[in-house]
Amino acid sequence: MDLNARGFVNYLLLPISWVFYLLSKIRQAFYRIGVFRINQFDVPIVVVGNITVGGSGKTPIVIKLVDYFQQQGKKVGVVSRGYGGSHSGKSLAVKSDTLATVSGDEPLLIASQTGAAVMVNQDRSQAVRDLIKQQQLDVVISDDGLQHYAMGRVVEIAVIDGNRRFGNGFFLPAGPLRESQNRLKSVDFIINNGSAHVGEVFAQLKPITFIHVLSGEEFPLDLFKNRHCHGVAGIGHPDRFFHTLTQLDIQVEKHHFIDHYQYQINDLEFEDDHPIIMTAKDWVKCREFANGKMYYLKVDLDIGEKFLNELTAKL
Repeated sequence: MDLNARGFVNYLLLPISWVFYLLSKIRQAFYRIGVFRINQFDVPIVVVGNITVGGSGKTPIVIKLVDYFQQQGKKVGVVSRGYGGSHSGKSLAVKSDTLATVSGDEPLLIASQTGAAVMVNQDRSQAVRDLIKQQQLDVVISDDGLQHYAMGRVVEIAVIDGNRRFGNGFFLPAGPLRESQNRLKSVDFIINNGSAHVGEVFAQLKPITFIHVLSGEEFPLDLFKNRHCHGVAGIGHPDRFFHTLTQLDIQVEKHHFIDHYQYQINDLEFEDDHPIIMTAKDWVKCREFANGKMYYLKVDLDIGEKFLNELTAKL
């Protein structure tokens, strides 16, 4: 669908967007005046979410915060809805060997890269209760959940894609907004992933190393310089990943998949022997059938100490 046609469809969807907007405002008001219950906890909850759908970079920020708190000697837990996973019902404690098809890719990635206690439940409040019942924790981080008002929180962090920001400014389904931009006035921090903006905390993902999927061996970033490679991305904003590979002077053949895509082995069977480079989020879904051509790009989040210190102070 070209841009003009997509724009026309979005305008046709505007009446539904207004209904979505009104229902979201009514729901917020019911929590504010006490019609709906807000669950409170003895452990401080930090919510890392956004007001738009898809691909703002929440999970790398969650991983960064887990690492930071762990370095401070704190015991950290993470809760997630487990989007894309088949698990339902009672809470699921995610381990590094849990299947991504069960837990969802993001909870598994967090558990694998941080070693933190991760709990999945569509009811986030229940996930928090089960997590703090099983673990002695100093802080719990919610991966997404800004709109899950039933879960009490001490700190709210909203993440914005620095390039796309709020898209066309329309509410779902005509646009990407889950909530009004005015919602940002009530959060504690706004993290801008990718560009500088007044009043927002600047953060940027930086590539660190390539990791061979089968062996776990690390390689320098110039490993594939001037080489033809397959780039694979099933994330919310795949072009950001492909742009990173291009900046590393890699000749990238791009393979886009939808966010949270559950790969099958034949998805990555190409008619050549070129290396296959994927994101860490794709790695946890492909490692079960990995071959020697597969690598993933490990990244780190560059974010200022000032923000981390202010966040610690709020806890």
